[in-house]
Amino acid sequence: MNIGQLAQASGVSAKMVRYYESRGLIDMAGRNAAGYRQYSEKDVHSLRFIRRARDLGFSLARIQTLLGLWQDQTRQSAEVKQLAQQYIDELDAQMDQLQLIRQQLQTLAHACHGDARPDCPILQELADTSAA
Repeated sequence: MNIGQLAQASGVSAKMVRYYESRGLIDMAGRNAAGYRQYSEKDVHSLRFIRRARDLGFSLARIQTLLGLWQDQTRQSAEVKQLAQQYIDELDAQMDQLQLIRQQLQTLAHACHGDARPDCPILQELADTSAA
């Protein structure tokens, strides 16, 4: 199939197909006599895998590792679980950080009168050089 057919079958744009190809996530496509890229059903499956992993927020480096594990029939599921658990731990840390930021902003927003006066605790906090 050509790149347009692959894009449609996988749900990944042709631009992203070329990008994933350049990053080594999928094999370089063969070319037909006219020089057009030719892809296989294997490429469709790989791109669907990549798309789903990206939807879950995995980095390209982790996706590369996951693809290798997926294609390795001798893999141990413990390796896959460990990779997923590392990512979960990172997400938990990011969520904790975002929650802290949210609380700080909520405190500042609550302190701001939001009226016609120029005084604004939000701007004062951002301008406070001693907090850095």
